[in-house]
Amino acid sequence: MTKRTFLRAAAAVAALCASGVAFAQAAPFKIGLILPMTGGQATTGRQIEAAVRLWIAQNGDTVAGRKVQLIVKDDTSLPDVTRRVAQELVVNDKVDVLAGFGITPSALAVAPIATQSKTPQVVMAAATSSITEASPYIVRSSFTLPQAAVAMGDWAPKNNIKTVVTLVTDYGPGIDAEKYFSERFLFNGGKVLDKLRVPLRNPDFAPFLQKVRDLKPDALFVFVPSGAGAAVMKQFGERGMDKAGIRLIGTGDVTDDDQLNDMGEVALGVVTSHHYSTAHPSAANKKFVDEFMKANKGLRPNFMAVGGYDGMRVIYEALKKTGGKGGGDALLAGMKGQIFESPRGPVFIDAQTRDIVQNIYLRKVEKKDGQLWNLEFDVLKDVKDPGKSK
Repeated sequence: MTKRTFLRAAAAVAALCASGVAFAQAAPFKIGLILPMTGGQATTGRQIEAAVRLWIAQNGDTVAGRKVQLIVKDDTSLPDVTRRVAQELVVNDKVDVLAGFGITPSALAVAPIATQSKTPQVVMAAATSSITEASPYIVRSSFTLPQAAVAMGDWAPKNNIKTVVTLVTDYGPGIDAEKYFSERFLFNGGKVLDKLRVPLRNPDFAPFLQKVRDLKPDALFVFVPSGAGAAVMKQFGERGMDKAGIRLIGTGDVTDDDQLNDMGEVALGVVTSHHYSTAHPSAANKKFVDEFMKANKGLRPNFMAVGGYDGMRVIYEALKKTGGKGGGDALLAGMKGQIFESPRGPVFIDAQTRDIVQNIYLRKVEKKDGQLWNLEFDVLKDVKDPGKSK
């Protein structure tokens, strides 16, 4: 081989390597978004997907030189389906991030896959405290039920509520809501007359509400998953429980902004504690709500939407921090410790727990401009998950 031939060959190899690097950098950044798009939690899927697509529309689909590719899969809220879909996304599609997860059993089903494949799992909805402990690769952008429930356990006894019955959906977040509300309510001198649990699948609230009416507490504390609040409110009104002097309180799921306008007069005056209201008075939230509603035929964004929206911010910012290189551990490091202004208010991803720290608001359903809103009247700032503080 002559010197000239050698130099040409070396230059060709260098060019090939450079094109390989360029190709690697230009490879799409894939986000596997697993949501309940059908079934009982379909409103959760609809809200989160709409918010994720809004984020991409507002912020572009290229981050640090990488084209973002969104792959949406319906798990119908069945954990076995969630697990299978996640496995396919990791093995076949080679996604960089797994995200979504409408209910706790679905999030937990994927945790081992996230750990084994070192794929960050961004939980945008599911709210049982222990979820982030199921894998070191889980980061949460939604909330935890203990965050919301403890606030109500403090407020109720100070507002002429001495006795309660709790009514929760019988799975992880409901059990968390029951436990942390009851403990704080009892600590503050209240009395829990009974603790009722309703099945997650095809719930019938009627016999439980009849039992509550017979017990005649000052208030009924309720947790149900997103989408089920309207059914509770309807049956609460049909049994005349509000007219019998029983107040309805709970976490914000029961006065879900997505359904609130359809709940009617029975919802007026209901007080809840939660991390987000469509009516939150900030410039960032007004922009989010206006653009969400414009893009979705007038649909109000609810707390599930804001979890999806902020989850995308967490993913985008982490990818920027890696300079577009990605990689499970580098992305995870980029997600930890993020601080930003969300439509819900200031939030922080705790680097130790990978869980969200945020404000919890006390809200009352009121009518304004002919519509029902969760209007905030008090705030607890920078609330960490009480489930992890023990």
